[in-house]
Amino acid sequence: MGPLSGVRVIEMAGIGPGPFCAMWLADMGADVLRVDRPDGPPGSRGDVVLRNRRSVALDLKRPEAKRAVLRLCARADALIEGFRPGVMERLGLGPDEALRANPRLVYGRMTGWGQDGPLAPTAGHDINYIGLTGALHAIGPAGGPPVPPLNLVGDYGGGAMLLALGLLAGILSARASGQGQVVDAAMVDGAALLMAPFYSRLARGQWRDERGANLLDGAAPFYGTYACSCGGWLAVGPIEPQFFAEMLRRMELPEGDFAGRDEPSRWPALRARLAGVFASRSRDAWAAIFEGSDACVTPVLTMAEAPLHPHNAARGAFAEAAGVLQPAPAPRFSATPASLRSPAPLRGEHTAEALAEWGLTPEEISALAPGARGG
Repeated sequence: MGPLSGVRVIEMAGIGPGPFCAMWLADMGADVLRVDRPDGPPGSRGDVVLRNRRSVALDLKRPEAKRAVLRLCARADALIEGFRPGVMERLGLGPDEALRANPRLVYGRMTGWGQDGPLAPTAGHDINYIGLTGALHAIGPAGGPPVPPLNLVGDYGGGAMLLALGLLAGILSARASGQGQVVDAAMVDGAALLMAPFYSRLARGQWRDERGANLLDGAAPFYGTYACSCGGWLAVGPIEPQFFAEMLRRMELPEGDFAGRDEPSRWPALRARLAGVFASRSRDAWAAIFEGSDACVTPVLTMAEAPLHPHNAARGAFAEAAGVLQPAPAPRFSATPASLRSPAPLRGEHTAEALAEWGLTPEEISALAPGARGG
């Protein structure tokens, strides 16, 4: 059932990084129970991020529902909530109440700005969080505007995955000490942390604090994307000299023409030379030329194309559940493999059965009606 089999997690329904964190824990085998509002979105089997878990519908404005959540906390290893600071406290379900119900509980809080600081009570989105960390400033073409990298850096890399790591660390600590704690996972903190390698380069004089001027931001001719004759693109990344030499060999270009390739002053001219050659053939023609080599040149695939690529197919990087094609669980474990066990639940689909399984009595479940009659 996965490496986290036996771990129980309560997920207070939210959007974005909280559900993604819960998805990853559930993929790894944790029993994740999502607490939805009775009047919330109805749910969809195609909502990939809600896979592998069950949903109970509880009206948290009712005392019976609050008591039910605290009863769930008593049986849980961790809780995930993604509301603004103070919301869970006003509901009577803050860390103080939850840790009284279960001193070993790891209480995970997912916010953009964190639980304190001048911006903590204000709204924001991924683009705002990464904008304050230097990450957004560093991404984009020279002379052009900063380019949002979807919402991968703040919401998911700096938010969801940071919270997942924090929860696992907290669970390990609680199992060793018997003492739970609060995990304050802020997307602004996580996005800043992801920038550590670049702040390191900046401190050592190896990074210019501007876009399109550095080794890994598209300025170097050996690390970037190139347009092809068909309108498609190639991802070109032969940073090491031997890989660059292999690329030139397969392109039938003399190495001597690219002398001084590590000198930034030469980069515009070398990039222009490569751009002209790459533009002479289609993306797939180039892909065939570089297939199986160490040239570090690959096609830039669309989302529709990616699951069909032979390597992704061989690895099973994408899988299907309930007719929905989606990324498969990762990473891979040799003894306790993760799995796609179930599609996303509908709102409140498992209310009665899940609450009973988590230890609530029939009387307690009946008092939660109408939400408790889901499923």
